[in-house]
Amino acid sequence: MRPITFRNQFSDVADACALAQAIVDTVREPVIVLDGELRVIAASRSFYSVFKVSPEETQGLPLFELGDGQWDIPGLRVLLEKIVPEHGVMQDYEVEHELPDLGHRTMCLNARQVFYEGGAESTILLSIEDITERLEAERHMEGLLRYKEALLDEMEHRIANSLQIIASIILMRARNVKSEETRLYLNDAHKRVISVAALQKQLRQFAGGGDVAMVPYLSSLCEALAASMIGESQTVSLEVVEGVGSATAPQAESLGLIATELVMNALKHAFPVDMAGQSIRVSYEVDGANWKLSVADNGVGKPEGVFAQPKTGLGTGIVKALAQQLDAVVETIANANGTCVTITHVTFAETVNSASAHVPTAQKDRRAPGSTPPRAPTYGEAWVN
Repeated sequence: MRPITFRNQFSDVADACALAQAIVDTVREPVIVLDGELRVIAASRSFYSVFKVSPEETQGLPLFELGDGQWDIPGLRVLLEKIVPEHGVMQDYEVEHELPDLGHRTMCLNARQVFYEGGAESTILLSIEDITERLEAERHMEGLLRYKEALLDEMEHRIANSLQIIASIILMRARNVKSEETRLYLNDAHKRVISVAALQKQLRQFAGGGDVAMVPYLSSLCEALAASMIGESQTVSLEVVEGVGSATAPQAESLGLIATELVMNALKHAFPVDMAGQSIRVSYEVDGANWKLSVADNGVGKPEGVFAQPKTGLGTGIVKALAQQLDAVVETIANANGTCVTITHVTFAETVNSASAHVPTAQKDRRAPGSTPPRAPTYGEAWVN
């Protein structure tokens, strides 16, 4: 069976011409066909409609003489007299011109030179897309985005100032109250306000519209927390373990809040007595799309499973709520050498637990939530994990 081609399907010249004209008329953008001397052989319906000319005013005339020379555009001359003959094709060539009855327009031109095996003179197919409205819409959108960014910057500046004012008022009240219990609550509230201010500042610094590199982000956050919450007389060090990994801006915000709460809990509970060598380490690791955040201290430790207890403090409730939003599980490992709290993305936890099933019991440091550990890991192991 002979394959169907244009050559054997439309052997009659009249039929081939009819097909060619139908194709030109079907194209949505204005299209014109030019001969070697740039005279109009044919034009599409959309060309006549968009530019308000008739076939009698167009066919057979040189392109640059149409409509009292409205198409005598320098950029278009370069395209048709130089670029297309040299390269045979030109795509997305933009020209601007003042057209009668249409005003200043920006047009995207595409052209292709057609050669014929029978020896006929080559022709040029030229499509003309008016992109004026599209470009104006894009510029309008860019202006709106710049305006939005300016509003966000102003809002964040005002929020930062407001947080500082609130923190100052709370601290002032804490100094003036007589009740020691009230003073402790106010100091705790002051630290939380300061932590939110630090989180906002660091997230704004590292969130550039895409993913946030977590180690630099957590490092800057911990530096701000250390400066605001660790007194000069304290010997506690706060550091972030080197690593590679990123998160989306919303995830980074939640992870930053979690890290802040865990660091505050460690500063509040892990070191009742000031001693040399006290330290808090924060780490973030990824495995594909999965992640794990860990905060470990070498303090006095705390009861196993404290984050699973029904009655816990405000910080614990915040951590659990944020972890649930992130589809993550909270796990606490504690002994006399310190405490390590991990926030693990569910699928990451499943991968780790599946791999640990093939490791001897004495080597397992990770476990499913609620299971009983075979032994308490040392402080160094908690940091590594």
